[in-house]
Parts: sequence; structure tokens; C-alpha cells
Amino acid sequence: MIGWFPRRPGRAYLAGAPMLVAHRGGGRLAPENTLAAFRPAVSDWGADMLEMDVRLTADGHVVVIHDETVDRTTDGSGPVAAMTLAEVRSLDAGYRFQDLTGAHAWRGRGVTVPTLEEVLDACPAVWINVEAKEAQVARPLADLVVRRGEQHRVLLAAGDEAHRRDVRDYPGPWGASRRDCRLFWALHRTPFFTPDVDVFQVPEVWNGKRVLTPGIIEEAHRRNIPVQVWTVDEPDDMRRLLSWGVDGIQTDRPDLLARVLTEDRGRPPPPCMRAAQPPSGP
Repeated sequence: MIGWFPRRPGRAYLAGAPMLVAHRGGGRLAPENTLAAFRPAVSDWGADMLEMDVRLTADGHVVVIHDETVDRTTDGSGPVAAMTLAEVRSLDAGYRFQDLTGAHAWRGRGVTVPTLEEVLDACPAVWINVEAKEAQVARPLADLVVRRGEQHRVLLAAGDEAHRRDVRDYPGPWGASRRDCRLFWALHRTPFFTPDVDVFQVPEVWNGKRVLTPGIIEEAHRRNIPVQVWTVDEPDDMRRLLSWGVDGIQTDRPDLLARVLTEDRGRPPPPCMRAAQPPSGP
């Protein structure tokens, strides 16, 4: 039956499943979408991929932040699009973060909203998954990545297809938008239907409706399209989804996923776990 479905060649970018994807860098362990989260996600927990969101400042800089405004994650207020990079940098991006104990442990520690270029410089040996959160950021984002010659490691994603319609010429990996996912959900059993995407990144349930099933994963794999699921923070859910064959899990708890992958999948322990292990030998 596989022959009924056109198969895509696949991207080396997405090899090595199951992948540990640090959602916003691991937003339960450190302030989301900051270097304080991205760096340890890689150095401590061995993340394969960093997921992040970008917007454009008033003076044309691509900054890593999820929301339209700075209110939820910083000590400032107002829309990102109305601020210069200097104004965004002046904010405390650790101000509102609460750690696993509920403490505001990152206030006043110099955490700032980074530019995408700063993240690329700070984390040079890891895959990057960038979601364009607005249409005006797509072209500066794509141009920045191509200018740096890093399209091989930067996936361009967008929940809303309109946010990236002007950069269909981007040569790097391309994530499925909500439109792509809806089409595949409706037509996944249709012969010869293969969406023009490199990966599905979907929630298990959306607005009360089940999005992901073992059957959906199987049909995506028939077309050589990997499936990543977000955002999964419970070890039992991680194990169940891995048993279904997902190719990656996006999580705010890279520490927990690293342990599950080590214990259940034989993945080498990350640096933090290796440091905690007693020495072997007599």
C-alpha cells in the first residue's frame, strides 16, 4: 500500500528520531525564549532542537518572543512592534518567570529578550525551529538565516500560513501550518495526497478535538513526513507518544524528557545526568 502514496525525500535536518525539542528553550526551567533557557537546554539536557518564536521590532530587528506584547514575560508593557531593539533590551525578561517552586528566581539577573542572531551565535551546534508570529517578520527572518548560510539548521514554521506567505522561496526545512495540518487530517487517506511540508508539529488535542492518533502518524510516515507533538511535560504522556512512533517531542521540561529517552529508549544520558551518576569500576 505504501506505493499508493507519493513519498517525500525527507530532510537530514529531521534525522535522529526521537528528537528532544526544547519548547521555547524549556519554559518551565528558565525564562522562555531567552538564552537563560536555550543554553542549558543544550549543554545540560542535550536538546536536539530549540523551538522559539520571533517578532519584528520597530527598527527592524528579529527578536525572540512569543506574544504580541511584552507584558506577560517582562517587567514592561506594550507591543513589540512599537518598540526599538534598545527598548526591548532594557526590559527584564526574567521578571515574571516562576520556577518549579513558585519562586521568582530570575528577577534582576540580567535576562533579556534576545535577537535571533544572538541565539544562533550562542547555540551553533543545534537545530533551530523558528515560528514567524507575524507576517512582517518572515522576510527579515528568512534573509537573516540565508545571509548567515544557516538554512541547513533553521526550520521556518508558522501557525498561520499568512505569516510566511512571502517567503515560499526559503530553501531550508519547512514546517506544517495549521492549514496544512487541517488538510492532512481531512485527506490523509486520499491516494496521492502529500502536503508540501517537511514535518508535522501538532498538539495531541486542540480545542477539545483529538488531532494526533497512531493512524495519523502511520499515514504521515507513509509519505516520509516526521511527526513532532507539542507541548508534552508529563513522563507518562511522553512514553505513550513515543510508543505511538512520534519522531520528536516538544517540551517545557527537557529534564524529564531527557530522562525518559535515556531510560526507555537507550539514549545516552545528557551531561546533567552523567554528572550525577556514581563512577564505575572497582
